[in-house]
Amino acid sequence: MRLTQGTFSYLPDPNDDEIRAQISYAVRNGWAVGIESTDDPHPRNVYWEMWGLPMFDLAEVDDVMAALNGCLRAFPNRYVRVGAFDPSLGRQTTALSFIVQRPAREPEFRLERQEAGGRRQRFSVRLAWELVRNGDLR
Repeated sequence: MRLTQGTFSYLPDPNDDEIRAQISYAVRNGWAVGIESTDDPHPRNVYWEMWGLPMFDLAEVDDVMAALNGCLRAFPNRYVRVGAFDPSLGRQTTALSFIVQRPAREPEFRLERQEAGGRRQRFSVRLAWELVRNGDLR
């Protein structure tokens, strides 16, 4: 299953020139750029691990590309994404976020529905690997 999170998630994976173009756009707009990675892409996991600190007051795209390449070399089997944060409203607002690397084998998720009291229904998302490990996947 292909994980779809962030901008461009329904497009093919970006190549280096496309990544550079998006980072250049963020830098031209004065946005801070951050690089994050994770091996747990669950939709509720919003706390991906930062690669260094967010890069404020950038002038050179090459600095971001060097940091990104370092992260890709360090974590070849993890999800890696680039985020850009717009400070123009007085707070850091996510302006752009896209995945630049995926592991060779992406996990699958399963949506489970549970009947609650009355007419309520509850939904939960579980990793298929977790279900296989517990013997719950049919």
